[in-house]
Amino acid sequence: MKHYYNSMSRSVTTDWMLKELDVQHEQININFSEDSPELRELQTINPMGKLPTLVDGKIVVTETAAICAYLSDKYLDKKLAPAIESDQRANYYRYLFIAGNTIEPALTLAASNIEHPNSATAGWGDKTRVLATIEAMTPESRWALGDEFTTADIVFGGLLDSMVTFRMLAPSPKVAAYISRIQQRPAYRETHKYFDQPMP
Repeated sequence: MKHYYNSMSRSVTTDWMLKELDVQHEQININFSEDSPELRELQTINPMGKLPTLVDGKIVVTETAAICAYLSDKYLDKKLAPAIESDQRANYYRYLFIAGNTIEPALTLAASNIEHPNSATAGWGDKTRVLATIEAMTPESRWALGDEFTTADIVFGGLLDSMVTFRMLAPSPKVAAYISRIQQRPAYRETHKYFDQPMP
């Protein structure tokens, strides 16, 4: 299994996922500032030329949530995802896909002082509703799906963590407490060393 990675990219989340699973893999570091065989290989495998990208034999998976979902199901015995037949699957999927489909685009536009001309037609709606949804979905205690930490926390919680780090989200006390719980996990600490440095 190959994981194409850069410490300043969204592949930090999939690196964290791999560390939580304790899965053996080859980490391929990509430096986008210089041409290299590794970068050309990535651009061949993933036409977007972006990270993260995971190659598992003949299988290529791109997009953070998709990689995390793939790994969760490949290693179901690690119990980072609800059982396939579990009623929690629906809520689990919501946490996985709202992060990149709704929260990130809305907050990225807002951070750039861009408003969609008609937010009702945008898949992510508007910032006000996104912030209300974040607050509603953030657990009061423990984790997204209850007592057990899952991939939902890696994807959803990991995005909230990065949005706060890069000052794209001012966290409520509940969100800040959830992020603090996430940051205590050994696999998070191992994979987010860069983020220990204060932002300029």
